[in-house]
Amino acid sequence: MAASPTFDIQEITRRMQGAIGSFKHELGTLRTGRASPNLLDPIIVEAYGQTMHVNQVATVSVPEPRLLSVQVWDRGMVQAVEKAIRDSSLGLNPQTEGQVIRLRIPELTQDRRKDMVKVAHKYAEGARVAVRHVRRDGLDILKTKEKDHTMSEDDHARNADQVQKETDKHIAEIDQLLVHKEKEIMTV
Repeated sequence: MAASPTFDIQEITRRMQGAIGSFKHELGTLRTGRASPNLLDPIIVEAYGQTMHVNQVATVSVPEPRLLSVQVWDRGMVQAVEKAIRDSSLGLNPQTEGQVIRLRIPELTQDRRKDMVKVAHKYAEGARVAVRHVRRDGLDILKTKEKDHTMSEDDHARNADQVQKETDKHIAEIDQLLVHKEKEIMTV
């Protein structure tokens, strides 16, 4: 008979934190009114016969609040990076000067802001679902251990309560991050 899986609240917490880290990264790619180097993270460039993220072929910086500067390392890659930015759904118009691509961040319209808030809500729901999956995995381990008689009912209840507290804490953190991002997006 296979050994039952071990229950580790730190592992469950770590996995929930991973879901939040992923959510924070997704929020960072949403354009507010200000320039952010994370804005270009989702852009993929055809480079050297394979696909790479922009930050693997260039340095992205923010010289001004409404301007991104992309310093492409290899002169031969400038046009590929420019094309990838132009073809992305970000609606940015690259202006190239040698190996530097400048991107002016246009003002967001009210409709575009509302669309971005909807996307942020979708990302938040995805993060909540990921946290709930981790909770379910933890509770399944506890049920298995109780069924195998390697854990008492009291220990099962105590640990299940601990898992639920971690879940509630992480979902509250997701909600807090969403409120902050929504406010940031809607600020004109």
